[in-house]
Amino acid sequence: MPSIQSGKVLVSGANGFVATWCVQTFLDAGFSVRGTVRNAIKGKHLKRFFASYGDKFELVVVPDITAPGAFDEAVQGVDAIAHTASPFHLAADDPADLSGPAVQGTIGILESARKYGQTVKRIVITSSAVAVTTPKDGPLDEYDWNNGAVQAVANKGADAGNFDKYCNSKVLAERGAWEFLDKHRTEVGWDIAVLNPPLILGPVIHDVSTPDQLNTSAKMMFNAFTTEGPTTHGGQWANVKDVGRAHLLTVMTDLPSYVPLSAVNKKEGRNVNRFIIGGQGFTWQDMLDAAPTQYKKGFPGSINTTMRPRDMDNSRSQEVLGMDYTSIHETVEETLADYERRGWIKPFAASA
Repeated sequence: MPSIQSGKVLVSGANGFVATWCVQTFLDAGFSVRGTVRNAIKGKHLKRFFASYGDKFELVVVPDITAPGAFDEAVQGVDAIAHTASPFHLAADDPADLSGPAVQGTIGILESARKYGQTVKRIVITSSAVAVTTPKDGPLDEYDWNNGAVQAVANKGADAGNFDKYCNSKVLAERGAWEFLDKHRTEVGWDIAVLNPPLILGPVIHDVSTPDQLNTSAKMMFNAFTTEGPTTHGGQWANVKDVGRAHLLTVMTDLPSYVPLSAVNKKEGRNVNRFIIGGQGFTWQDMLDAAPTQYKKGFPGSINTTMRPRDMDNSRSQEVLGMDYTSIHETVEETLADYERRGWIKPFAASA
């Protein structure tokens, strides 16, 4: 499908950590943005923050993304959609508390686009690297699916691990999107691309006044620099600004011809438009090591390559989308500067 170089983009859940950076990135590239929020109060910060863009930024209220027809009005008159709204937390008792909103919100916005999105040409869905994770050896890539989490939840239900419950929700939502497109391909004038970033870290521009209000991934980063705890744990990470830029590039890039999910075959080089974003393996000690000297803590230099989680293969994002990635040092320094501006943290020298 051809790229989109201008026009209006709908960003769902526009007040979220990632979504706010998506809004910023689209506006800076000259697009108009329509953001959705659950209520008018959640939109107040966005209106102030993006006031300089005038009528190029607008908000609509979508109280419940799981309600039938929730996005029917919001999708009308836009050229692209960035669907970021989906729950991310690790405290669900019932797996459906995560999978319900994730699946229903995703299928709901696609159904609204099918019915009323006559001008829509591309829909970018923010999935997660946890939908890709498998126990296989070597780097993970876009052909991988986390079937283990789905099976764990199917077998154990509410007794499944909290992380499995979250992974299950991301797999079901993403697979549901591809299956929806398989079923309705001849009815719609748009295609789908999915972004699969891992743990997203970096500075915040959404509405938070205290560290307790940070989302799950950003709070992990803050805790790493402000609390004592294990530093050898980790995973894979992505810079939040890179994730925002990935949404923009996915809209503005000519993508390969559509391939049904059932026809994906790595040996034949066929793939859905699915992109791992970021994905470098890290431990929290790596983040501490990357900080300026006055912030270092933990056990500097104690991590070796055998202790660090494996990288994910993000080569498709670089080759197809033209992505390049922010370094761990730049990410840490910019995030710490954000904390310092907010008065949340002080370097050792300043607090002596």
